[in-house]
Amino acid sequence: MLLRRAASAIKAAKQRRHYRALVKRSAADPPNLEDLELETAPAPPKGDATALLRVRYSSLNYKDGLVLTGSRGVAKYPVVPGINLVGTVIQDAPFAPPKGSRVACVNGQLGQTNDGGYAEFCRVPSQDLTLLPDSLDDFAAAAVGTAGFTAMQCILHLERYGGLDDTPSTVLVTGAAGGVGSLAVQLLAARGHTVIASSSRAAEEEAYLMRLGASRVVGRLEAPSKPLDRVRFDYAVDCVGGDPLAHCLSRCGARGAVAACGNAASGDLRTTVFPFILRGVRLLGVDSVNPPAEERNAVWERLDRDLDRDLLEAT
Repeated sequence: MLLRRAASAIKAAKQRRHYRALVKRSAADPPNLEDLELETAPAPPKGDATALLRVRYSSLNYKDGLVLTGSRGVAKYPVVPGINLVGTVIQDAPFAPPKGSRVACVNGQLGQTNDGGYAEFCRVPSQDLTLLPDSLDDFAAAAVGTAGFTAMQCILHLERYGGLDDTPSTVLVTGAAGGVGSLAVQLLAARGHTVIASSSRAAEEEAYLMRLGASRVVGRLEAPSKPLDRVRFDYAVDCVGGDPLAHCLSRCGARGAVAACGNAASGDLRTTVFPFILRGVRLLGVDSVNPPAEERNAVWERLDRDLDRDLLEAT
């Protein structure tokens, strides 16, 4: 079935000279659906090792919203938005998975400086592609998207570098009602950890977060009142930065760790060295833009293993 679908995609690509894409011509112009030349589909500026994909799915992310609204410094126009995609390789290319392979791309400059997933076809640097596990279907992979990928990255960082293991621990998740946060809550709870979910919309999101597995829901975290405060949790996944991240550091337990992956609250961090030198707290930066291939493979394998497909529909 997979080979027949791939052959059909190749035949269709050869027969068609045009494909549809959502194009944002400038920061000021609204995005429009356009017909583009398939043979001249722009290749990303990373040399000749690019693969042509038939796009199956792409999702809407916070960064896509910035590109679509023309926010300064996010994209180079003209561009096709879509910072992630799931698709099928339809032409062999150097260093790329063979044609017919099901792949995902949630990294690199897709949808910002390189044309992204809001199109029927897309050229992607071979080095940015990751083979999907056979048991993870295209729709589920796209639903996980960049948010779920980043959430699992945070958990893997806590396990590999922060000491989190199968022993039940208390883990705080900030920005818990967002894309990354909600999937982090689900994945951590499924591993048997006690999850404290923090959200600025705690009242309206409490039932939803409890359904995902949170044990307790709290409001937005304010700046810490002192460098070291009473310990409230063992580990944390911070999705927002700013004062909530400083709060995480001040209340994290001894030899614990905080995985930081976002800046929705602020890109600034006002803290002291005391959480690091008196409690041994580790601050782990999580980069979802340029992770190495080994890490990308590990993330998708764990998502395939740990993801509750029924709960995924709820997020």
